[in-house]
Amino acid sequence: MQTLTLNNGVEMPALGLGVFQTPPDETQAAVKAALDLGYRHIDTAAAYGNEREVGQAIRDSGVPRDEIFIETKIWISDYGYDETLHGFDKSGKKLGVDQIDLLILHQALPSDFDKTLASYRALEKLLADGKVRAIGVSNFMVDHLTTLLDATSVVPAVNQLEIHPYFQQRAVLDFDDQHHILNQAWSPIGGITFYPGYGEDRKSVLADPAVTRIAKVHGKSPAQVLLRWGLQQGRSVIPKSTKRTRIAENIAVFDFELTADEVTALDALETGRRGGPDPENVTLAAYVRAIPEA
Repeated sequence: MQTLTLNNGVEMPALGLGVFQTPPDETQAAVKAALDLGYRHIDTAAAYGNEREVGQAIRDSGVPRDEIFIETKIWISDYGYDETLHGFDKSGKKLGVDQIDLLILHQALPSDFDKTLASYRALEKLLADGKVRAIGVSNFMVDHLTTLLDATSVVPAVNQLEIHPYFQQRAVLDFDDQHHILNQAWSPIGGITFYPGYGEDRKSVLADPAVTRIAKVHGKSPAQVLLRWGLQQGRSVIPKSTKRTRIAENIAVFDFELTADEVTALDALETGRRGGPDPENVTLAAYVRAIPEA
């Protein structure tokens, strides 16, 4: 497993298992399969509703806790300084851990960015107290990051974004690179599979002729090519699956390398269309959901 060094020196496995949209009753088996197959990075979130099952799978796996990198997210309903501190407590108890490896803010909240900043300051407190090893953000655009950096002390270690060949967000990636913020790709194999009101007519990047041609050359699957594309550009990738065969396939990406021309061909697939919601449209009114107590 390739690792990446975050801006505070913490080592993180470059590839992890994501559990977005994985039902709680399927999460435990998926995480156990991933750990059996060599994954050592699990990405979940309070809003996914499956942190408890992630924690149980980790305990049942037999893999020592210090060998597993756990990443989770604070949802906007728990934004605010005290609320985010309590959000950490809820996530930690559900996961069954005293320390979380990477804790990030799930979205910017442009309509109440002061609350977003208060939440990030709570993350800074948790980091200073040793309750988390690294902190970061998700779905933050350049203007969000600029305001955050001006108002806080700790540069985010990670910005988790929708990144795949059809939607590359190069301006954000470049800003992150300039500020030593690691880019982490959610939906790295071509866009989320279901998002009400978004992207129903968008074709799958997995079926794009450029991707399938490159896959055939290397004797790999289209998904493996897309994951390799992200890894070769220095990103962390978080593919999601509940099927053991797919989970195994997604980690088998460290034994081949794309050529420079192949990377360029994939870079050229940009459509400018995101699959998820526009971060500017995320509001409490539209996306509020209570995060249950542990």
